[in-house]
Amino acid sequence: MKNEMLKEIRVEDAVGYTLAHDLTKIVPGEFKGRAFKKGHVIREEDIPELLNIGKEHIYVIDWKEGYLHENDAAIRLAKAIAGKNVEMNDPYEGKVTLTSSIYGLAKIDEELVHQINHVQDVALATIVNHKIVQPGSKLAGTRVLPLIVEEKWVEKVEQLVKGKAVIQVKEFIPFKVGLVTTGSEVYKGRIKDRFRPIIQRKLEAFGSTLIEQRFAPDDIDLIQREINDFVEKKVDLILVSGGMSVDPDDRSPFAIRELASEVVTQGTPMLPGSMLMIAYIGTIPVLGLPGGVLHDPYTAFDAVLPRILVGEKVTKEEIIRLGYGGYFGC
Repeated sequence: MKNEMLKEIRVEDAVGYTLAHDLTKIVPGEFKGRAFKKGHVIREEDIPELLNIGKEHIYVIDWKEGYLHENDAAIRLAKAIAGKNVEMNDPYEGKVTLTSSIYGLAKIDEELVHQINHVQDVALATIVNHKIVQPGSKLAGTRVLPLIVEEKWVEKVEQLVKGKAVIQVKEFIPFKVGLVTTGSEVYKGRIKDRFRPIIQRKLEAFGSTLIEQRFAPDDIDLIQREINDFVEKKVDLILVSGGMSVDPDDRSPFAIRELASEVVTQGTPMLPGSMLMIAYIGTIPVLGLPGGVLHDPYTAFDAVLPRILVGEKVTKEEIIRLGYGGYFGC
């Protein structure tokens, strides 16, 4: 059926015909892009350039009901998968690109992407889930593979994703954050704390504020007193730095665990950052920070923090999955 809809004619005989699709020009190492746009009416002066890009014939389409041009199909696919804070551009060489309209966290439904790509003649390529994106960042590209596609395949995708968010971008929420730094060596002034400037910089990058830092020695009751004070102040997030190792003097995990209404994890398979602890006191997330935050640019803390700052709750299963692709050469 598809071949019956396509009429092939020589380029020299194409003057006055309308192009049915974009034509690409490639000059290795110099240029790759659209030489002629769909809908262009071929003129006599176009013939040499068409021959130069290797086009000795063009297709003219004899449309039949139930079929779509690649550009129209790509537009419908993009509209079906584009969620909150996602924009789409005009078709270019049969492809529509989706971009972010904000600074935020990209949310990609991986399983839905796989299901969409099981549909005949459909292609959807996306960035990875949970990637931090800027306004204008590319999120995905979608198209159909043939020049003319049966409409039923596009309709199948539309039904598959109906009411679901395939691609969206979540805004970062400005959190008020309290920091409890533990360790008798810092509390007694023997060494200077180095956590605060690092944590403050990371929070400010997402629009959140470190409102106060408290210090406590390696004493469970005193650590809990400072944590509870932040709970009473109704901060949005509590961070506990120091005292998270397996040393007998490190009391932070015990202090957090005794106060928590839920402990999501004490430890992760991601390296660096395997000693990260995630718990909740009521609705307030409490993170026990691994020592790697001090010297490694990216740890399990950096993987989890953006999720929390868009208002999500990280699950134990998601923590387990951090191990795959979670080794950063520490």
